[in-house]
Amino acid sequence: MTLIRPSADPADASGPRRRPGIGRAVAVLALVPLGVLIPLLGPSAALHGTGEAAAPGVGGTALLRTVLFAALCVPLGELFVRRLAHGLPGVPPERPRSWALPATAAGLVAALALASVVSAGDLVPHRLGQIDVGGLYGTRDGKLALLEVNAFLLAALCAVTGRTAARLWPPAAVVVAEALRAHPPAEQSPLVGSGLTLVHLTCAALWTGGLLHTVRTLRLWPGCPAGTALLGRYARVAAVLLAAVTATGVWSSLRRMPPATILDQLTTTAYGRTLLAKVVLVAGVALLALWARIRLGRAADPLTACAPARAEVIALGAVVAVSGLLSALPLPVRWS
Repeated sequence: MTLIRPSADPADASGPRRRPGIGRAVAVLALVPLGVLIPLLGPSAALHGTGEAAAPGVGGTALLRTVLFAALCVPLGELFVRRLAHGLPGVPPERPRSWALPATAAGLVAALALASVVSAGDLVPHRLGQIDVGGLYGTRDGKLALLEVNAFLLAALCAVTGRTAARLWPPAAVVVAEALRAHPPAEQSPLVGSGLTLVHLTCAALWTGGLLHTVRTLRLWPGCPAGTALLGRYARVAAVLLAAVTATGVWSSLRRMPPATILDQLTTTAYGRTLLAKVVLVAGVALLALWARIRLGRAADPLTACAPARAEVIALGAVVAVSGLLSALPLPVRWS
């Protein structure tokens, strides 16, 4: 049985629609500074009392990695949701405007800044003379940084030209580069660590970006059965993505903090404290996802699940910011 929504005259329809838009704009204006403050102020809070020393400019590096991770989520999420929507019956022609170009442009700026840090010997350059572009080709980290720069540049070109078929490969190259960067050859079993990071980052990007694009799509499909079907498809895949993110995250943590020391390191090291904050946030996201799934299956109007889904998007944004901070902090010592 299909519910038919009563029509309203244009004057009545335009009034209520503007208020949520203003509310969303205010929420974004409040959340963007929060997303900036987490990586900028997080290092001092995480390092307080640990006796650890972070690299110079750790706050700026954490912010750049947050931007880079967010720039990965948006284009991958758009491609993911478009694939989920393919073949659904009664799909409306309306589609949300793509955010791939501004996202990849931001990612390109972040990748260029991170490459300049690598070229200066992992120090924040204060003048152009400190940036050795040619030196990037001589080190493993430099080559990976250049790969990320070129991948985001190619992704931006694909977004401008509308080459949808090729849009998957540049973000995939960035994910591979990040997985390799996070686990240098000197690490024990670096290929295992890179494989775990590859799966973890891919699933997290699909989960976060996919939910963002799903919520944006449902705003254009009010009362449409295809919207309910799309949300249902996303929810089923998101459950698998959450399981993969959890499993790879736990395994990666145990590799860096052995079981015998993990409880101590979660409270006495900057990495452990930040990881604990990320675990709490992910647990909150999981509860919001469960709430949305219950509403989707039991509510008279399944699209009421959009309310917890929007809250889940905000919480996932905080997870991305904490992940950027986590990637910039010193790794914990493997205690014996």
